[in-house]
This record gives sequence, C-alpha cells and structure tokens, in this order.
Amino acid sequence: MITSPLSIRFVKYQGTGNDFIMIDDRSETFPVSQPLIEFLCHRRFGIGADGLILLRNAEGYDFRMVYFNADGREGSMCGNGGRCTVRFAQDLGLFEENTTFIAVDGEHKAVACEEEIFLNMSNVAGSEKDGADFFLNTGSPHFVRFVKDVEATEVVADGKAIRYGEVYGPKGGTNVNFTEVMGEQSIYVRTYERGVEDETYSCGTGVTACALMAYQHLGMNEPISVKTKGGPLRVSFVAHENGSFDNIYLIGPAVRVFEGVFEVN
Repeated sequence: MITSPLSIRFVKYQGTGNDFIMIDDRSETFPVSQPLIEFLCHRRFGIGADGLILLRNAEGYDFRMVYFNADGREGSMCGNGGRCTVRFAQDLGLFEENTTFIAVDGEHKAVACEEEIFLNMSNVAGSEKDGADFFLNTGSPHFVRFVKDVEATEVVADGKAIRYGEVYGPKGGTNVNFTEVMGEQSIYVRTYERGVEDETYSCGTGVTACALMAYQHLGMNEPISVKTKGGPLRVSFVAHENGSFDNIYLIGPAVRVFEGVFEVN
C-alpha cells in the first residue's frame, strides 16, 4: 500500500553556534524515531544540527521541551537548546516576555529580551573533585578541567577518552569541558558533547558547570563571562556555603536562522 508522505515544518535556531531543528509538535504528530532524527541532524544528508527539539503542550506550563541529541536519542537538559526553545515559543506567540516551561530535568523559568534570553537553570546540589578536575550535574553531567591553553587542547581526542573512559563510560558517559581563565571574571570554554560525539561551538549546561567551578575553586565573582567558539555567554547564580547553587541563569542570544519543510514517508 502506498501512503502519502507526511510534511513537517521546522525552524532552525542557533544559540552561540549550538544549532537546533525546532518543531512545533503541540499536535504530537511528529513520528519520533532514532534513525529519522539522526538523519535530520546529519550535516551531509539531512538538515544539519546539534540536536532536534519538539515543542509540546504541558498542563500548567506554557510548553514542554523535548530534546534529542544528534545521534537521535532523547537527551538530558540542553541550556542553549532551552534558550532557543524559549525564543521559538515566543515567536509562536505562546508568551510575551516571561515564561515557565517543563523539560526533562524539571521546571524552568525564562525571560525573553530583544537581544538575549535569561534562562533559569536547575539548582546544583554540589560537585565532586576528580583529582585536579571536577564533576557536577547542571541538568546534564559535566566533567570540568582547567587548562592553561584551551586553543591548544585536543578537545575531541581528550574529551572522547574521558567520556568513554573507565570512570564515566560505564555510567553512560559525560560531557567534557576544557576551561581557560581569561580574566578576573571571565573564562574560555570548549566542550566535547556526548550524543553529538564531537566538539560543539557552545554548550549551555557545560558553560554553566565551568562558571560554577570557576567561582567555587578559583574565587571568581558572579556574573561570570564565558567565551565560546560560537560567541559570548554569561552565568549568574547564588552560591551557598554547603557548595550548592541556586537562582542560576544562563544568559545569551537565541537566533532564528531559517525555516523549511521536510517529508517523511
């Protein structure tokens, strides 16, 4: 039996170079499939993106964010993806300036200004020390290593070794961040992202993790400015004596790039 192809409209957004296929799936008609999503994210054969995000309805919230990594599998929280979803929802007319939505790691609030999105991230209970390095969860798991020259760091090779190594590999792996101190309140972060399995231009939860560790272990004051390959971000937060953090905000742009339609047989 021959069936007509399903036409699906998408919009491409990017947040400091971290790019996403955004789909308004409030009707919940998108055919979720790991091979399909992986194909759509492929930069040679598909649309090309670091991930795909479905915007769905959620009772008591403006919307639900459902995030899939470029490998087609549903992922943990994505900070840049969260900012892009907020801008997408605003463009759809779901709210004017302030919004509350739900994601895989719980409730998030955000403020959408003309140039930037202020995204309230999940609270962080604390961090673990791993030799001279650090590990914490900012909605996604992150390994943080401070280096003297982040440009000279072999991000993919070193990141992959840590992501699949004997410590984190058996636990499902981790994102890996390499961080250089740039000034009194600024750092430069490069990230190897699991699920993408490559370096991305920016990682919101990774930037957040590095900023918190720069405060906790290097004495930096917030807000902390963060340079990424895709552009600048800022992280503000409230720190507590027990090592926990709350009122964490990831601040930066989220930009609409283009829109189109693809067909699924």
